Amino acid sequence: MANWKLIGGIAGGVIVLGAIGNAVGSNDDKTPTAGSPATPAISAPASTPTSSDDAKESAAEKKTLPNFVGMGLQSAQDKAQAAGFYGLDSHDSLGRDRNQFLDRDWKVCSQKPAAGKAVSTDSTVDFGAVKLDETCPASDQAAPAAAGAKMPNFSGKAVKVARGALDSGTSITVNDATGDSRFVLLESNWKVCSQKPTAGAALNGQPVEFNAVKFEEPCP
Repeated sequence: MANWKLIGGIAGGVIVLGAIGNAVGSNDDKTPTAGSPATPAISAPASTPTSSDDAKESAAEKKTLPNFVGMGLQSAQDKAQAAGFYGLDSHDSLGRDRNQFLDRDWKVCSQKPAAGKAVSTDSTVDFGAVKLDETCPASDQAAPAAAGAKMPNFSGKAVKVARGALDSGTSITVNDATGDSRFVLLESNWKVCSQKPTAGAALNGQPVEFNAVKFEEPCP
């Protein structure tokens, strides 16, 4: 007769050994052995300034700004660039909002920043200028502020400046004040003699009318 107790004991031992082997195999899959190297952590590279950033920082320095007042606008721009100032701008010192297309036809009346100041070479140098045959004003004439709820006084101002101060949707008519029915083509060359609505009147979207003459002409 077979010894069932012995057979049962042997079978139980085999099951236990199998379970232990599975457990050991599972742990081997999840953890490295003592002799295997650990995987190094990957860190993001630290950000470093680019060569272009370095170039900008090294290129910008402070220099004393020369005096350009009295020079022709083209000469002033050339000398400013030779001194290391390349950010240049210009505007109409008479407040007529004319563009300086031919720089040699204009002369410098003012400059910002002022001469003698130590400024960064990446600063913008702004020249106030008039045409060669014109007299520089005592100070730059500022353009009128944007019109709000009331009509500004545009008398003596360039038609271009008056138009720019009004809302862009405003309907504007410009007439030749002399009665000769000339076309007002270049509005920066014409000055306002009279206006409708009058200065101080409420603006509520109504059309605006200007009577104007050229700047060298007297208002009738």
